Amino acid sequence: MEKINTIRHNSIFSADEFSDIRVDVIGCGATGSRIAMELAKLGIQNLHIWDDDIIESHNPANQLFYMEDVGKLKTEALADHIFRATGIQPTIHNEKVDGSQELGKVIFLLTDNMKSRKQIWEASIVNNYEVDLMIETRMGAKIGRVYTINPNDLDHIKLWEGSLVDDAIALPSECGGKLSVGPTAKGIASFAVWQFIAWFTHFKKPEEHDWPTKQIFLTLNPPTLITDVDFEE
Repeated sequence: MEKINTIRHNSIFSADEFSDIRVDVIGCGATGSRIAMELAKLGIQNLHIWDDDIIESHNPANQLFYMEDVGKLKTEALADHIFRATGIQPTIHNEKVDGSQELGKVIFLLTDNMKSRKQIWEASIVNNYEVDLMIETRMGAKIGRVYTINPNDLDHIKLWEGSLVDDAIALPSECGGKLSVGPTAKGIASFAVWQFIAWFTHFKKPEEHDWPTKQIFLTLNPPTLITDVDFEE
């Protein structure tokens, strides 16, 4: 099968320049399924997707699945959709990540609770010089957060670890519950992929481009976007 033609965005993101750098998407739910698809549409070849869940009837309402996918493993169904859309075949891992697994240079950390994110972070991301970038998203019905973190930078580490809360006190579905709305997930996933593109620009020419915004907080009612600069002020 012919692979996707990326000529329309190569001046912004060139998959050829990105080479075969490995990208891991941990969690194939509301944001993860969409992020994985958009990464493949950018032309990312070395894409790994992780999840051990099976698609249930409520998942197509807010995730990148169809009713015909119900009963399938999320990784296998998502890999099939990605292949049909792009000609790119992700590497699938039908397992829960606990930090013991080998991961790549770029990690999207998108599990469905804060406890597992903290565990993976501590076991295999923070102060790991094999990892250059971690992007993590959080979502509620009308709110979202995107963190774009260098896990080897002390300020980044303090920022992200300081943002962690226990699942028991997390807002519903801001990685602490089950509330999830499809349009919100689409918006957050889009911000996350744009942050990845901004990091790539910095990665290629760090002397010319700053690190992308470390933290983004957005609300939909009313539409509001808060970034690093706003937090610092």
